[in-house]
Amino acid sequence: MSSRVGFALRKLHSQTYEVMEIALRLDDIDHKIIARLSDNSRESYASIGSMVGLSTAAVKRRVDRLRADGAIRRFTIEVEPAALGWTIEAFVELYCEGRVPPDRMREMVTSIPEVTRAYTVTGEADGILVVRAEDASHFERVLGVIRNYPGVSRTRSALVLSEL
Repeated sequence: MSSRVGFALRKLHSQTYEVMEIALRLDDIDHKIIARLSDNSRESYASIGSMVGLSTAAVKRRVDRLRADGAIRRFTIEVEPAALGWTIEAFVELYCEGRVPPDRMREMVTSIPEVTRAYTVTGEADGILVVRAEDASHFERVLGVIRNYPGVSRTRSALVLSEL
């Protein structure tokens, strides 16, 4: 059995919460279920059950528990960006003035639909954004929006040529 640490909130008073660490216990079957769902989140519980040696109902119970415990945060899809007309992908290093809290950076990136992923990082940059755009002109407009956001001092970009 392996462990993973998660977090839970415990209500202390009417408006006060305490963040608690909780250990999530994942066994080999849980890992196999997660691997199957990571590959195809629409795979049926019956199909997964046949691969891991459990009934459909047992797989469902485990997935429900994994979701409730926070090991599985959400189910999602992966869209081919070119199907949406987004042919440009770039990594944008974000440099902020002074100390900009992650919540403020998160507020910015969630307001820009072309930002598909965002991270706070160590090193010189404060954050790294993954940006998708239709073409160079569209990318330039998105960079302008990012650069004009309060607290952003500069950016540095690298366009993706190919995925390895």
